[in-house]
Amino acid sequence: MSWSPAFDSEYDLIFAGGGTAAGVIAGRLAAAAPDLRILILEAGPVTRNLLSFTQPGPDRVFEHLAPDSTTVRLHASKPSTAVGGREIVVPSAQCVGGGSSIGFSMYMRASKSDYDDWETGYKNPGWGSADLIPLLKKSETYQVQPNLPTHGYSGPLKVSYGGIFTSIGQHFLAAAQAFDKERQVATDGADPNDLTSVNLYAVRLLPWISAESGTRSDVPHNYIYPRELNSKLTVIPAAQVKRVIFDQNNRASGVEFVWNRQLLADADRSVHTVKATRLIVVSAGAFGSPGILERSGIGSPKVLAKVGVETRVDLPGVGEGYQDHNAVYLGYKTADEANTHDHIVRKDAEAVSFAHNEWSTTGKGLLAHNSIDFACKVRPTSAELDQFGPSFRSRWDSYFAGKPDKPVVFLEAVNMLVSDEAALPPGKYFSMGYMNLYPIARGYVHIRDKDDVAAPTDFSAGFLESAVDVAPLVWAYKHTREIARRLPLFRGEYAPLHPKFAPNSSASIIDDVKGPVPPNAPRIVYSAADDAEIERYTRQTVRTLWHSLGTCPMKPRQDGGVVDPALNVYGVKGLKVADISICPANIGSNTYSTALVVGEKAALIIAEELGVVGV
Repeated sequence: MSWSPAFDSEYDLIFAGGGTAAGVIAGRLAAAAPDLRILILEAGPVTRNLLSFTQPGPDRVFEHLAPDSTTVRLHASKPSTAVGGREIVVPSAQCVGGGSSIGFSMYMRASKSDYDDWETGYKNPGWGSADLIPLLKKSETYQVQPNLPTHGYSGPLKVSYGGIFTSIGQHFLAAAQAFDKERQVATDGADPNDLTSVNLYAVRLLPWISAESGTRSDVPHNYIYPRELNSKLTVIPAAQVKRVIFDQNNRASGVEFVWNRQLLADADRSVHTVKATRLIVVSAGAFGSPGILERSGIGSPKVLAKVGVETRVDLPGVGEGYQDHNAVYLGYKTADEANTHDHIVRKDAEAVSFAHNEWSTTGKGLLAHNSIDFACKVRPTSAELDQFGPSFRSRWDSYFAGKPDKPVVFLEAVNMLVSDEAALPPGKYFSMGYMNLYPIARGYVHIRDKDDVAAPTDFSAGFLESAVDVAPLVWAYKHTREIARRLPLFRGEYAPLHPKFAPNSSASIIDDVKGPVPPNAPRIVYSAADDAEIERYTRQTVRTLWHSLGTCPMKPRQDGGVVDPALNVYGVKGLKVADISICPANIGSNTYSTALVVGEKAALIIAEELGVVGV
């Protein structure tokens, strides 16, 4: 006997996808207009009151990223010589709340110039920083410091210091200050998230975690689930949207979906149709949204013809312009007294039990922490820019030089190894991560099958296909290594997560040591052969930062745009896209805040069109 969730045949508003932005929009509309019939169709499972979603520790994040996970979908890119012939495997969230429910909960805002570029550079009035900063404030309750003009204090989502300031984070700030005289360490009164701060080592990196309970501040528990009890908001999990259907006037009138049989093994195999009387919003993310449009006949005729889909709207920008942040993580050994997440991630029974008891009784400790305390958005000095080499100079002059709030790379310290902890020798570790914030290379995401929603995507990540994107990462390896080896808790470099320098090189790996080098120790001198090895290692190990965006860009149609500033899909009626895929250009930060602000902005746009007040 088969079973599947119940649903009505018709709603006012349908969301094809139930991620971060969809949850914000639906929650805002349901609160302002409780009689509005809203349906969210989400391909993944529900997240309500489940520990794997409410507890923000990194062990939960890695559970979601496991190969057999039902809360993410893994996308393997085409192998590329630019990354050593590898595939780049990118997870995309597949659960109610999307990335807000399973990510690292990093609180970080883009630069003002990022949003201003959206408005002026891509002709999207109303999407500049002056319009979006109030919406960033609207979404948050900032629990760190009162009365800061760029932060909010009554929004649904809480921002705090988390449950612990780890020893790795504390000592890194001291090591960075001792080594890097070109940059400052923020004081408690400084705000590294004011949208203009660069070259400032954050005194503590903030997470989306409640100071009171230590729980993750995600979208479903703060926007969606509170509204289901007193509105006509309906969330249907395990529903994979196949395509949008249209009436004779080319207006979106409904969607087709199938049940996700990975979650509902006994569900029927039929294609189901549900109608929308007022609007359909595609909100399935950088991978899901272009797929829904293409299966609906909206996209490049060449792409659609390959899979047998008749073209309804010629929009070659659908699925193109894929962007991410290219990241590398290095491994270091630390002292036994360091409070790291290693034993938590390895599922050491005693460590997990202690941490869970602390979290459940006080809301504090390692499980109320996302493992990241230390970070800096870096713009190179003149001397450092010379070290980047000539390949980067023109990129700097054309893109960065005139925008002083736009960083080039992001540095962070993680109090565990960003690696397979189960395969590591016993001990404690930390990682140094660094990533390109505005890589120049682009990829694409397209469908391979017109009917099979679960078919693998035709995906190219584009990582490091431009030499311009390699230079900052080579510099960042050297810079972060100098900070790490000055850390008081430094006990050596974990060789498998470093380049393989020649034994006689001055850059050779320091294995086991009793302590750090002195703060005034000379910098490591790298030869041309060492630089070549760093580049080889970079290409062999670069990975996604799970920040996929840009595949349904908001820009003019003639420039490859998919949606206009009101998020309407070009060429049809009654259909919008509202998620991180609409970003016309990259952002210099984690993408959670931007997904939220897209949702808040879209809620206002849709409310005005539907005549809903009070959003």
